[in-house]
Amino acid sequence: MMPPYQSPWMNEALQTFRAAVRTFIQTAFTPRQAHWREAGRPDAEAWIQAGETGILLTDVPQGYGGGGGTFAHQAVVLEELARAGVQFGSSIHGLVAQLILAYGSEPQKHAWLPRMAQGELVGAIAMTEPAAGTDLQGIQTTARRDGDCYVLNGSKTFITNAAHAGIVCLAARTDPVAGPRSISLIVVEPKDLPGYRVGSPLEKVGMHGQDTCELWFENVRVPAANLLGSVEGRGLSQLMETMSYERLAIGVAAVAAAEQAVVITTKYVKERTAFGKPLINLQNTRFKLAECTAEARIARVFLDHCIERFVAGRLDETTTAIAKYWLTDCEGRIVDECVQLHGGQGYMAAHPIARMWTDGRVHRIYAGTNEILKELIASSL
Repeated sequence: MMPPYQSPWMNEALQTFRAAVRTFIQTAFTPRQAHWREAGRPDAEAWIQAGETGILLTDVPQGYGGGGGTFAHQAVVLEELARAGVQFGSSIHGLVAQLILAYGSEPQKHAWLPRMAQGELVGAIAMTEPAAGTDLQGIQTTARRDGDCYVLNGSKTFITNAAHAGIVCLAARTDPVAGPRSISLIVVEPKDLPGYRVGSPLEKVGMHGQDTCELWFENVRVPAANLLGSVEGRGLSQLMETMSYERLAIGVAAVAAAEQAVVITTKYVKERTAFGKPLINLQNTRFKLAECTAEARIARVFLDHCIERFVAGRLDETTTAIAKYWLTDCEGRIVDECVQLHGGQGYMAAHPIARMWTDGRVHRIYAGTNEILKELIASSL
């Protein structure tokens, strides 16, 4: 047996927190996964339960209703969700909170963050459009100033948490001719808001239980005071400055999924027989699992390094890009190999390894495609 590995950023308090998070997910979320996948989203009650349990906004100061922890607490939540195969948009919810925490005014922070921590307001971030993905400078949604309001027009797609969203951080053009400085972030509270419309859950290859929809804005009026930051035109830089948070969060989920894939597959090949003996007795099976185990351990050590530096405020943008790109590629290699070791069972949608395979594929696409991240890394050379 391999000796147990302990992440250097883990401590006794985080271990206790992990145990509580794991118990909550196993008892409150795991039994509802079939229902969530059928509905195309979690139920609204799940957010309230998550807030009551304390797994939302774990790294937001207590003065704003958060848990008062660090990104390490958020990492624990993301790891436990990934290991359980639960699709729940707390990562995006947390990213919205980080944007508000970094750029919001004190009245904005006190108005929104406590309710987000309680699960009363579900956070979504609306950047991607049908014709603008990684290239945010191509967005067409507009926010025209009209007195003490902004008038919003446009559409967004692939929006996580859209159906339940009580607060949407919208990227829109406030100046049609200012280039990169034309984009601003405006917070929308969509409840009973005329002109705001949410589409049906999008049919995805994986993440079937994750709430992902399109949004439409038709002459939607929101208070000008909902601008995030003191002046217009800073939206692109605000998003770029907080993108490391999202990319590292994806890396956390990717490594946890890869590690869990090895656990699931090791158990399977010990129980499954072929030619009269367990699959683990075949040299190819042992060697492939050895390779997966080695890659997962290397990924874990690098991720732990990144988490420690991020918590200390010393993780640079290039290293974060390396982490998101390499860790998600590594996840893809490991999970794909584990599917192969399962044989036909690995291709059955009901099997956890198959869902892990389809759910994890998007990790290489969102928060900046891995190809774009390679360009970012190359630009630093």
